[in-house]
Amino acid sequence: MKSQWSDDAARAATDRWVQQGWNEDVALRVYTTRLLGGDPRLVLHGGGNTSVKTRVDDITGEAVDVLCVKGSGWDMAVIEPPGLPAVKLDPLKRLIELPALPDEEMVALQRRNLLDPAAPNPSVETLLHAFLPHKFIDHTHANAVLALTDQANGEELAREVYGDRVAIVPYVMPGFDMAKQASAIFAETPDVDGLVLLKHGIFSFGPDARHAYELMIELVSLAEARLAKGERHSVRVGALPANIASPAEVAPILRGLLARPVDTREGLWKRFVLEHRTTDAIRDYTDGLDLDRYSQAGTITPDHVIRTKAWPLLLPTPEAGRLDEFAAQAKAGFAAFEAKCADYFERNNRRFGGAKTELDRAPRVILIPGLGAFVAGESAKAAAIAGDLTEAAAEVIPAAEAIGRFESISEADLFDVEYWSLEQAKLGKGVEKPLARHIVAITGGAGGIGRATAAAFKAQGAEVALLDIDPAEAARALGAFGVACDVTDPAAVQTAFDAVCARFGGVDILVSNAGAAWQGRMGDVSDADLRASFELNFFAHQHVAKAAVAVMLKQGTGGMLLFNASKQALNPGPNFGPYGLPKAATLALMRQYALDYGADGITANAVNADRIRSGLLTDEMIASRSKARGLSETDYMSGNLLGREVTARDVGEAFVALALARKTTGAVLTVDGGNIAAAVR
Repeated sequence: MKSQWSDDAARAATDRWVQQGWNEDVALRVYTTRLLGGDPRLVLHGGGNTSVKTRVDDITGEAVDVLCVKGSGWDMAVIEPPGLPAVKLDPLKRLIELPALPDEEMVALQRRNLLDPAAPNPSVETLLHAFLPHKFIDHTHANAVLALTDQANGEELAREVYGDRVAIVPYVMPGFDMAKQASAIFAETPDVDGLVLLKHGIFSFGPDARHAYELMIELVSLAEARLAKGERHSVRVGALPANIASPAEVAPILRGLLARPVDTREGLWKRFVLEHRTTDAIRDYTDGLDLDRYSQAGTITPDHVIRTKAWPLLLPTPEAGRLDEFAAQAKAGFAAFEAKCADYFERNNRRFGGAKTELDRAPRVILIPGLGAFVAGESAKAAAIAGDLTEAAAEVIPAAEAIGRFESISEADLFDVEYWSLEQAKLGKGVEKPLARHIVAITGGAGGIGRATAAAFKAQGAEVALLDIDPAEAARALGAFGVACDVTDPAAVQTAFDAVCARFGGVDILVSNAGAAWQGRMGDVSDADLRASFELNFFAHQHVAKAAVAVMLKQGTGGMLLFNASKQALNPGPNFGPYGLPKAATLALMRQYALDYGADGITANAVNADRIRSGLLTDEMIASRSKARGLSETDYMSGNLLGREVTARDVGEAFVALALARKTTGAVLTVDGGNIAAAVR
């Protein structure tokens, strides 16, 4: 591991933040915090913190000694000065005299001493930063240090590597008790360069930002050098099938088993987003001969349990062509996992007099030899975090096994972190948006209606995949997942849905929106043009609906098919037969899906829209039609019963409304401002 310190970058960062009104200490603290947070071998998703002791002016202009410490919710890789809330230092230091301090009181006291009452909560390890005397303090959960100390003889190995350069702190749950213990141990050896917290992480400190940062790099490098002397094992399981099913085939089965029934008669499920992860390290980890031992030993550092649970679910390798057999094995595996979670909770909750509220029993990490890891969360972001932590485990555990035998903290300690009172207090406080945990695939996603529809679904909490010939720019702009796809090619459609399943685990809602307007009198239109229009405006709808339904049936939690039918399906316009005919067929297709798959909880509905700017109507077409009718473009676009122009956003919101109408199927929702000729009846 090498230092990333740059004098020029440090100076530029200091100039930038000092000009914004922050002092130099805070500016340099932010700079080195970003260096630490930018390396996943040191910090992952809140797994570390930094601080600086400095003086700032309070609201009265009086200079106050403060501790600027990383705040809750900030990512160290991109932290800004507000992410280091200033806490009055003297009141914190006096707490060391207390015999005990409950977590809730500790948090409340820290908040009362914030200079800015609107600042985020200071780190739960704030008191340890306050009790140590150093100006700059860095704390990471470095992979190498975890591999070194996640052992029964972790203290012995740490002594071998560091000698007297660090003080060794036995594991204690973060908070007041850990702060008191660590500061007491430090007081016995005040000349050390850092603290190694067994099975937790490492602290470095110094008089300036560069000293503390580069000391962290040096200490972690020493651990890496020791690990390099071990014998890395990469033992493959010998009985993997010759033909293994693909991740895209497996993911919807797993996602269906992950879903928690809320009210199945009403079609309500608590879904999860599921992501497939595979790297060489993950495959070495999941395919290892002793996977069933080391994967079940606990997390590599305590806070990971909140994101990954105490252990992953292990499932057998699925054989291609035998997915029914795998589905049965997976169902049994899920049942055993849930029973294990229930026993774990009941056994450990007795220590708290039954006061804890049980979390859901769904696994967050599923390991399958031959395929890698599937990671779950209530959102794509949460699943990605679980994935990153799984990748870290796939690095740390084999490294630990190379020099000994991986050992986590005890089950009781894991439970205490997973069911921490500070986490329990959050239960039930967050209200999810109506389509949270739902996966939406939108064809024609890069066009005007596609983008507006994506924005409407994201506003309701859904995860969105845009399918289009070139969706990259639209996906970036919307924060969506883009998949290149020619919807007229069944093979390309299948490849695209495979990509969506690997990224999100499945599909709950399809918005079949892609289309283009072929024009011409029926007696003049060529067979080639008519066939081309049918390929895009009818068969493409069938290709994507067929692929989506196959995924929905594997999940077993229902789903929604939404088609852009257009007013041409009901109210043909002159010279638009090549477009209207396949649209009429698509309307019939929607109703057939409603008939064929209603018993599976899959609804099928359509939006009938007309005169949508940024939709199929180009500016040239609007100008031409307006001129032909002797109208201004504004009058033409608002030429409906309500006299209001209909936008792509209106169409997107109509699709969302149909997605939320769980007891509506086979219906057509008109979005045209009023056109009786295009009404369904």
